Amino acid sequence: MASAQATAPPVVTAARPHRSRTVPAWVWALPPVAALGLVFLYPLGLVVQESLAPGAYAEVLASASFRDALVTTVWLAVGATVGCLVLGFVLALIVAFVPFPGAKAVSRFIDVFLSFPSFLITLALLFVYGTVGMANGLWTGATGADEGPFHFLTTPWGVLLAEITYFTPFVMRPLLAAFSQLDTAQLEVASSLGARPARIVRRVILPEVLPALAAGGSLVLVMCLNEFGIVLFTGAKGVTTLPMLVYSQAILESDYAAACVVAVVNVALSVGLYAVYRVVSRRAGA
Repeated sequence: MASAQATAPPVVTAARPHRSRTVPAWVWALPPVAALGLVFLYPLGLVVQESLAPGAYAEVLASASFRDALVTTVWLAVGATVGCLVLGFVLALIVAFVPFPGAKAVSRFIDVFLSFPSFLITLALLFVYGTVGMANGLWTGATGADEGPFHFLTTPWGVLLAEITYFTPFVMRPLLAAFSQLDTAQLEVASSLGARPARIVRRVILPEVLPALAAGGSLVLVMCLNEFGIVLFTGAKGVTTLPMLVYSQAILESDYAAACVVAVVNVALSVGLYAVYRVVSRRAGA
């Protein structure tokens, strides 16, 4: 007689719930905050600390060189911004609404132009309009004169021209993006009702792209306020902006306290204008 061997029922062990070990969000924020503090905040703190030397602010803010540099910086930045707004708006209108061969290539070139360093544009202007540039060379070759008539690059107007040339694409780029989103039906209706192109631009196009125009202008104003390479490479005599004053005080005169005071003032102006730029960009949807 075969004996049946009873088998024990399998023991089922309840699986323990796996505890997910999630890392707190603040832990992930530590590396970038530490890098930001080491690379940017710590040097900025040293600049602010150096600027707090006894009597540094009173001496610098009362000096004629600082006041002249502040006025020069502001009028160059405002003048370049106005020039970029006018020229950028006109060129963007032509690229977006006037059909001509190569319009798409021009639009793409604007994107590439934004990556160019500012001193490259200044060097190009020097090759054309500098003291020994092409224009003066053609003049002296044709007339036999000792020197040519083009010397404006070494004046504040040369700096203004170089800044407008370099920063205009920064206005055109948001404008072209805004033009691409315009409802062409509005333009067709306005044209069918007999509105002339100037009236269409003023009453239909401009109100729609005004936020993008303001955002581009705000960005150019901030960048012109801190521009250093254009002023340095043009070699304009008597043109001293705040960044140039920081350079001369720190490098040429080794007056680090005065240089830090000017730098703090420049940073304060830049941060204020950047806040305005962010508000305008947010309203423009940029």
